[in-house]
Amino acid sequence: MSFLYDQVAAKALYAMDPETAHQVGLRGMGLIGALPPLRWCLERGLTPKGGRPIEAFGLKFPNHIGLAAGFDKDGLGWRGAAALGFGHVEVGTVTPKAQPGNERPRVFRYPELKAVVNAYGFPNAGMDALHDRLSRQPGRGQRPIPLGINIGKNKDTANEQAHEDYLKCFRRLAPLADYVVVNISSPNTPGLRALQDRAPLVKLLGTIAQENRSVAGGSVPLLLKVSPDLNPNQLEDIVSVVGECGFAGIIATNTTIARPAGTEGCSTKGGLSGAPLLERSLQTVRFLVKASQGRIPVIGCGGITCAADAGRFMDEGACLVQVYSGLVFRGPELAREVADGLAWRQRAWI
Repeated sequence: MSFLYDQVAAKALYAMDPETAHQVGLRGMGLIGALPPLRWCLERGLTPKGGRPIEAFGLKFPNHIGLAAGFDKDGLGWRGAAALGFGHVEVGTVTPKAQPGNERPRVFRYPELKAVVNAYGFPNAGMDALHDRLSRQPGRGQRPIPLGINIGKNKDTANEQAHEDYLKCFRRLAPLADYVVVNISSPNTPGLRALQDRAPLVKLLGTIAQENRSVAGGSVPLLLKVSPDLNPNQLEDIVSVVGECGFAGIIATNTTIARPAGTEGCSTKGGLSGAPLLERSLQTVRFLVKASQGRIPVIGCGGITCAADAGRFMDEGACLVQVYSGLVFRGPELAREVADGLAWRQRAWI
């Protein structure tokens, strides 16, 4: 399959503009999920072998590797992703109202660097559309893998009212989620990352944590997704607030507005992801694990293009990892490769 992807599918996708290629890939995932015979065939070939389930946040994951938020914003392809070997999928970012996102073009590929720059701005069909779609599909306890929902605020909502947007999404979607992620770290919604400062963060996370006590079907694990561009003082505050508010964990990281050495040619506006993000994300995971003394589980995300990259996150103390841009450059076998590689390490730790 790897040869077929590299020689046929990848060339066809690279001939398209990046956003169109993304939509083709997502629709393909949706088709896989909708056709049981096709799903079965792929599961036979791509389901990772030999690893033990991982327990984190009170959930059981069949393997360490997940599909990060942003790939499947509206919940169209998560069942297909499960057939490709992913051990969890995070859909979203979803906002209360549907919104188109920023103007196109807003996605740019740099294959020679295995890098992507995106300036999407949370385009999505809104929380009601996602609720309607997920409510017709297997729910909590019935899915083959955990399904996370990543929530955000609408672009036209002022930061002073941001907690209301997050609360609306949480109330509507939490009963359908295995876990919920609060996204305040995208660089493509103006002012959003200011919510990572201590005062607004306490208000936002406290509000969500309070609401979580009354979720139909029981409370869900709450996670916070953070930026790779935070300084040590900001990360210390995040560890403190996450602990105070009873959040279950942190996802590190989102995309970066920085341009590390060698990426000066990635001059388009937006968040940089892919291989050049790896070192920054690793550094953030390392800091968070040390600052929390390992008490707050961290999912590593950013720059993973092979099993060795994922292993470095595990060495820094991450409990799980997620990919997105790596899938663009490595194709549908990436999840199995990473999961099998980490399963081998898992056996070696016993």
